[in-house]
Amino acid sequence: MENAQLIGLSRQIALQRQMDVVANNMANMNTAGYKNMDILFEEYVMPVARHKDFEMMDQPLSYTQDWATIHDFASGSITQTGNPLDVAIQGDGFFVIDTPGGERYTRNGSFQLNELGQLVTSEGYNVLADGGFVTFGPEETGIAITEDGRVTSSAGDKGILRIAEFDDPQSLRREGDTMFSGENPIFDNPSRLVHMAIERSNVSGVSEMTEMIRVTKAYESIASLQQRQDELRRSAIQKLGDTRA
Repeated sequence: MENAQLIGLSRQIALQRQMDVVANNMANMNTAGYKNMDILFEEYVMPVARHKDFEMMDQPLSYTQDWATIHDFASGSITQTGNPLDVAIQGDGFFVIDTPGGERYTRNGSFQLNELGQLVTSEGYNVLADGGFVTFGPEETGIAITEDGRVTSSAGDKGILRIAEFDDPQSLRREGDTMFSGENPIFDNPSRLVHMAIERSNVSGVSEMTEMIRVTKAYESIASLQQRQDELRRSAIQKLGDTRA
């Protein structure tokens, strides 16, 4: 009975982790550049524990283990905003961001200007171009960004935004909601930019709601099984005590 409860508990822990991921996806449905997450599960066979109540004396016990979180890097829909600081990426590229922890990468092109006139993310991190930071003066107008990332204004050329791609995007590590860290970026890539537009989250609200219902029902089913197992153990202990008395 203890084995059955432990196996059920391992599944409940995995479902709780999956519910956290689904809830995070739904919370970021309207976050520009957000990429949907999912969890991969695998069977974990206990190397020493065995169930010996069957005819075969070697019955391994299988538990549920969540061993990896994967990211869905499919492109979200691109929406025109009319904001001259908004940029969307067509392709597999990422904007390169300067943070205290080093360079990071994001698909969230909803940019703004800080008090120094520098192009930054909503978190305040500088967006990197080939010449460093992109800075505008208070009197500058006519900000434009071409499809190859060249930034210009009434004051002239401001540099070319750095766009990175990766051979294996799944190797990227998520930091926060829309930023990633990784190694070996490829800057010579075919990604193109769309000015005055942002890429929406690629989360499907219908799919995530359906998944939330499925996970909830699975969790409740296992909880009910655990309760019945507990009642069975309690009954067995009680009957054993009555027999000995």
